[in-house]
Amino acid sequence: QQAHLADPFAAVDTSNIEPYPHQIDAVYNRMLSLRPLRFVLADDPGAGKTIMSGLLIRELMLRGDVVRCLIVAPGSLVEQWQDELWTKFGLSFELMSRAAVEDSRTGNPFVEKNLLIARVDQLSRSDDMLERVKGSEWDLVIVDEAHKMSAHRYGQELRKTKRFDLGEALRERTRHLLLLTATPHNGKDDDFLAFMTLVDPDIFEGQLRRRANSDDRPAMPDTSQVMRRIVKENLRTFEGRRLFPKRYAHSLPFELSAPEAELYEAVTNYVRTGMNRVLQMQEGGDRRAMVVGFALAGLQRRLASSPAAIYHSLRRRRERLADQEAELRRLAASGGPVPLVDLPRGVRIADLEDFDFDDYSGDEWEQLESQVMDAATAAAPPMSWRLRCGNWRGWSSWPTGFAPAVRTPSGCISVTCCALSTSRSRTAPVAAEMGTEIQMMFAS
Repeated sequence: QQAHLADPFAAVDTSNIEPYPHQIDAVYNRMLSLRPLRFVLADDPGAGKTIMSGLLIRELMLRGDVVRCLIVAPGSLVEQWQDELWTKFGLSFELMSRAAVEDSRTGNPFVEKNLLIARVDQLSRSDDMLERVKGSEWDLVIVDEAHKMSAHRYGQELRKTKRFDLGEALRERTRHLLLLTATPHNGKDDDFLAFMTLVDPDIFEGQLRRRANSDDRPAMPDTSQVMRRIVKENLRTFEGRRLFPKRYAHSLPFELSAPEAELYEAVTNYVRTGMNRVLQMQEGGDRRAMVVGFALAGLQRRLASSPAAIYHSLRRRRERLADQEAELRRLAASGGPVPLVDLPRGVRIADLEDFDFDDYSGDEWEQLESQVMDAATAAAPPMSWRLRCGNWRGWSSWPTGFAPAVRTPSGCISVTCCALSTSRSRTAPVAAEMGTEIQMMFAS
């Protein structure tokens, strides 16, 4: 615990690394001097934030200041964190998993394990896991890609994502907190201010306010004591050479073949039409517009991937909607209620604003995309709710005497018999005119 008195850079000398000047400066000049540590390390990608984190952990352990450390990272990076901390610093971290919960004696591995790495969505989207985190105490918590723990301000309302809720919980359960991100600011000052409350709510809580009789941009609180940001162009070696060569960007145009251009235009027009509907929903204050927009973005992503990817997405989509059509017809004939497809468990509409495709494997994304697109169909405005199963089907009448009920905030629609003109459905109250034949369009 006294090694740093004889060797101020003990962690460097006992690790398998050759650090750069900006890495040594971050750890030894900026972070180690803070007690407690509450810091945002916002250097550009490639600066070596994992190396700086490992140096910090190692140095604090040598000084006897850290015994228990939790690292929270995107799912695609947890194994990389584990490997680098072991090979470069000799730190043996365990990966948090469902098996770790089942094997733990107390049922809470966050209490039993001293060195853990967990996936951010593994903790934020499970109420049980979040409660386990709240039941533990840590010396140091490090969050990678911390900008995903975001909140968005709309007027006087601050809408928090589940990841932000997790960030607040971690802030209260640790002495030292280090947030790693290359993009701390999303262009909205109020959102940035909300993000910085994870570091110090006393300084950054609240809204920016303009001065009276002034059009000047509100002044941001000073972040220099709790955040550092260095861009790639300013990173140097000890000899003063650029760490990264100067970048030159060039656009490389290419021409689509006739079939590719036709496919591109067809999908683009479909997405454009859908986005216009999203804008109408947003103007009406309908937050379900986020679900529809997310699903449309998924189609664009598949189109950019390959013709085969968009083909299989559309084929599977048509098959699912055909199944939904058959189910709706069956329920229409029986008069039973029709529940709307909801978002996957643990996913809220607000979370889709900061969704990161890299957090999911191909199979996981396929499943999530399917569920969200099903929910997007159900999220259409009541007067234009449609099932899309092939343009050639045209208008298809429902059986006389039955009509789909208007969608309500309860999240359900129901197929009710029109003979009960003033009665109300059990799952979605609605009055239907006697004898009215309601038609539902089936279009792709």
